[in-house]
Amino acid sequence: MKKKQSKKKTQNKKKKNYSDKTAFANLEKTSNTVTTPKRSSNGIPKYVADRMARRILFTAGIPTILGMSVFVVSYIIVTRNIAEIPPSSTIAISALFFLLGLAGLSFGILSASWDKEPGSFFGIENIPMNIQRAKAAFKPATQNFEEND
Repeated sequence: MKKKQSKKKTQNKKKKNYSDKTAFANLEKTSNTVTTPKRSSNGIPKYVADRMARRILFTAGIPTILGMSVFVVSYIIVTRNIAEIPPSSTIAISALFFLLGLAGLSFGILSASWDKEPGSFFGIENIPMNIQRAKAAFKPATQNFEEND
């Protein structure tokens, strides 16, 4: 009796062997025809992101650098016997600067104007409007649609 051939063996025989040249040529042809549709972005415009980055640099960057420099200054004062500083004071002052940097990060993001022209120097008038935008961004899409109707 003769054994039946498995389907796998018969499928292997049906496959065509392409040379590398023709396989890659066909790949290039198909990749050129595929076009991705352009989506409209609802993200933050570049000019607003740049404005936020500048505000964050000053309002969060400076306190963060001061928070790190507290350790260096404290070390120099203690090692040169200028004053005796308890370690808990160094940590508390550093933590205060880091918290100030965290608040500055939030302020830098929320105070940036979304208009083409830059707003006021501090941008306090933009904070309530930007908080509303942030709240709307976290709502499900159906709730945003119902509010607009």
